[in-house]
Amino acid sequence: MASTTSNQVRASHILIKHEGSRRKASWKDPDGRVITNTTRDSAVAQLKALREDIVSGKAKFEDLASRFSDCSSAKRGGDLGPFGRGQMQKPFEEATYALKVSELSDIVDTDSGVHIIMRTG
Repeated sequence: MASTTSNQVRASHILIKHEGSRRKASWKDPDGRVITNTTRDSAVAQLKALREDIVSGKAKFEDLASRFSDCSSAKRGGDLGPFGRGQMQKPFEEATYALKVSELSDIVDTDSGVHIIMRTG
């Protein structure tokens, strides 16, 4: 696994896109039919349920990311690799830098949709 430099973090995330997302298509939904018909509240509810499964130990973050995330990082279990400041949308960056390694975020809103983030490095 690549190490991160001191000014970088490493994180994985699960993204659920919704009707307010800037790009209404994903690897799971190339035509955007599901995304266009998903409300933000519905996306948040889905993420909260996934987060609960992770926290309770019912499911692994990577497994859920692979199945449910609208981001292409789903193919890597949600892993975004190392990144520095200014490379991600501001709310995502701020939430990631605020986490300790192996900590899981609450719901984070960006222009892409809603996320839960796990800091991995």
